[in-house]
Amino acid sequence: MHLFSAMFLLVMLAVMPSEALYPSPEEGWQIYSSAQDADGKCICTVVAPAQNMCNRDPRSRQLRQLMEKVQNISQSMEVLDLRTYRDLQYVRNTESLMKVVDGKLKVASENPRSLNPKGFQELKDKVTQLLPLLPVLEQYKADAKMILRLREEVRNLSLVLMAIQEEMGAYDYEELRQRVLLLETRLHSCMQKLGCGKLTGVSNPITVRASGSRFGSWMTDTMIPSSDNRVWSMDGYFKGRRVLEYRTMNDFMKGQNFVQHLLPHPWAGTGHVVYNGSLYYNKYQSNIIIKYHFRSRSVLVQRNLNGAGYNNTFPYSWGGSSDIDLMADENGLWAVYTTIPNAGNIVISRLEPQNLEVLQTWDTGFPKRSAGESFMICGTLYVTNSHLAGAKIYFAYYTNTSSYEYTDIPFHNQYSHISMMDYNPRERVLYTWNNGHQVLYNVTLFQVIKTSGD
Repeated sequence: MHLFSAMFLLVMLAVMPSEALYPSPEEGWQIYSSAQDADGKCICTVVAPAQNMCNRDPRSRQLRQLMEKVQNISQSMEVLDLRTYRDLQYVRNTESLMKVVDGKLKVASENPRSLNPKGFQELKDKVTQLLPLLPVLEQYKADAKMILRLREEVRNLSLVLMAIQEEMGAYDYEELRQRVLLLETRLHSCMQKLGCGKLTGVSNPITVRASGSRFGSWMTDTMIPSSDNRVWSMDGYFKGRRVLEYRTMNDFMKGQNFVQHLLPHPWAGTGHVVYNGSLYYNKYQSNIIIKYHFRSRSVLVQRNLNGAGYNNTFPYSWGGSSDIDLMADENGLWAVYTTIPNAGNIVISRLEPQNLEVLQTWDTGFPKRSAGESFMICGTLYVTNSHLAGAKIYFAYYTNTSSYEYTDIPFHNQYSHISMMDYNPRERVLYTWNNGHQVLYNVTLFQVIKTSGD
């Protein structure tokens, strides 16, 4: 036995959202993280492919081949049917001619002397007109052979299908499918309990919907844990009061099943966040933060964020009254803003969700007007260097160590004008509003897990 103390296991943590965003059908089982149980055993958390769970089963490939054969047979039968119908019409059209020839042949056989040169020529002409029937009859013979071959193929297919059915009878595939789905649910639940990690990558964009104006915000509840599947949309950044609430993500995608909230005070910017059933937003032309409860449709708390700039004093690079940006991550509720004493550099404050009291504040030293957008993941503020095409995640500030570093994490700004970018810790995905498009990004986290074993 070998003893290992304070080993560090470095694991790439690929994070997927819980709804609609799954691995592609070609991807197999994926490792999300590793950990250690109470007995010191290594535990790997994996996720099964969300689609085509049995596509690698040999029986599945065999069934696909059989389906292709059935399709080929069906096409051959259609060709035969069309050709038979055409030839039958031709035979019917020549039926009267055949009766005339048959009558003349009977007369000639009963009284050969009645067949004079003129009558013989007429009979010869009639027979000539029947000559095209010969290739039709030949085609009938060929089609008859094809029908025999197709019948044999169908018989073979039936035997193979019966064999597969007998083999599959030993398994309850519906029960197996339900067990796999249950496993996926448990794995996703386990994933939510994993520790935090460092952002190392952002996926390609997934456009959920195109709606609203150039600027706006949309979100789901960021509270962990939560079974709330509602989606909220807030169009615009200037004096808006109308919030649309959709029952599910699917309803949001279709633009259906929504209710409207009319806020008692207008908002400024797009830095809103929903946390534990309440909307937190910046009141228009002020540095006041408002906590609005959706179910009671009432303001629970409003509090001044002392010294925070507002009304385009210290916005992001795109403007839009984005002075105060509220966000949430695994560690709770945050406000990102700046003040005059901080010389326009980004300030981070952790807030108490109940009364909006500032619990702790950090000065990042990064100029806010040079930032396109920002978001928090696991207590780390990530800042983009632009809101336009070519933007990348350029700066990271770690509140746990009060330190920073410059990063180089590219992402595809598909619609070239991001006015909102927030991380949802419950789904582990980035929500963005990009030039009238609502877009999601998966994120990849690098996790360091301390382990020991013998």
